[in-house]
Amino acid sequence: MSRASDLNFAQLHEVLQAAFGWTDSHLHQFHVGGLTIGAPEAIEDSSYGPRVFEATEVQLKDLTFPYEVDATLTITYQYDFGDDWQHKLVLCRAEQEDGVKYPRCTTGERAGPPEDVGGYPGYADFLEAWLDPEHEEHKAMRLWAGKKFNPERFDLEATNKAIGKAMRACRGDYRQRQI
Repeated sequence: MSRASDLNFAQLHEVLQAAFGWTDSHLHQFHVGGLTIGAPEAIEDSSYGPRVFEATEVQLKDLTFPYEVDATLTITYQYDFGDDWQHKLVLCRAEQEDGVKYPRCTTGERAGPPEDVGGYPGYADFLEAWLDPEHEEHKAMRLWAGKKFNPERFDLEATNKAIGKAMRACRGDYRQRQI
């Protein structure tokens, strides 16, 4: 992938899944202005909700940026309709560096929440139990999340390796469709 703007929305989904360390086990969609972009076969229902545009057919470069010098474009990424994770992605123009592979993560803080933790309120409850050795669920949460999980740790190199691996695996489509 030579330019980040060449990503289609299926690839952007795969990048986000890799960055959070999630397993792509749930439905998702993107909201851009009044459009919904995702996998129509999984989430479009003619009697409910908007038309869903096919994520492999819409690229980031298809979006229209405002003309101001420091303009941004906001996209909402919704993942796991039960847990209802809502991520606000703010895109801005940036110069691409020569010799750098895209897409890539440039910075981050803390670990992504574990898959199926229960959304924002579930993650707050999880952290309360995970951090307090006296909590009745402490041992269960530590076992469930695994020994490698540390909510305060963010590994930029590992994140970028995961993104690269996801991009190679998805080949422009959803990995789940290729199985």
